[in-house]
Amino acid sequence: MKILVVDNEINIRNGLLEMISSFCSDITELHEAEGVKSGLEKIETINPDVVFLDVELDDGTGMDLLLQLQEINFHLIFITAHNKYAIDAFKFSAIDFLLKPISPDDLINAFDKVEQQYKNKFLNHQLQVMQDSLNKITSREKKIVLKDSSSIYFVNVNDIIRCESSGQYTEFYIEDTKRIVISKSLKEYETLLEPFGFIRPHHSHLININKILRFDKVNGGSLIMETLEEIPVSHRKKTQILQVLGSL
Repeated sequence: MKILVVDNEINIRNGLLEMISSFCSDITELHEAEGVKSGLEKIETINPDVVFLDVELDDGTGMDLLLQLQEINFHLIFITAHNKYAIDAFKFSAIDFLLKPISPDDLINAFDKVEQQYKNKFLNHQLQVMQDSLNKITSREKKIVLKDSSSIYFVNVNDIIRCESSGQYTEFYIEDTKRIVISKSLKEYETLLEPFGFIRPHHSHLININKILRFDKVNGGSLIMETLEEIPVSHRKKTQILQVLGSL
């Protein structure tokens, strides 16, 4: 497996190359570049299998580099600092990323994903979702990428009716689509979707307020969705829910 690390910080670059050599197997070649221009030259020359790409480079951005490629024939892993908007964009697009400073455990997990989904043919679409997230488009246009064990789904956020917790998994219920089960917690999606009109009326449920049909006061209160599904409202969330509904 041929690896390319593109990062303008030499200490980060050297540290990552050293960790890859120490903790990752099946590596046949290790290469490095410090920017957009040198990264493009390396990609053309060595045809890497995996590229670790810094978001911010001295002569442009990681996206600037990718936009100059006619085709992406490698597995992409972004490298980024703790920037909330960038991290949210990665999560919406389901693109792999590593946070600086990079830990050996995170690196090993990243390579495990590479082995599971080698050569992602949907990467260009995911990059568009990521770019849209960074541009902060409205919820009506907003998309999220959901991956289950066999497929990748590109879903309009506005089409999500509700999400339900199932242990360490989250079940998505989407208009005109089968149920999609994702191996991530409901809490992670609550953080992502809350700015787009989603509320959590119960510890097991996250719902789209635009899909609520009515609030029933019987038995402590529950929300009836457009699908006629009944979602419980916990006692401690009742006041908040009524305030949200009153502002619609």
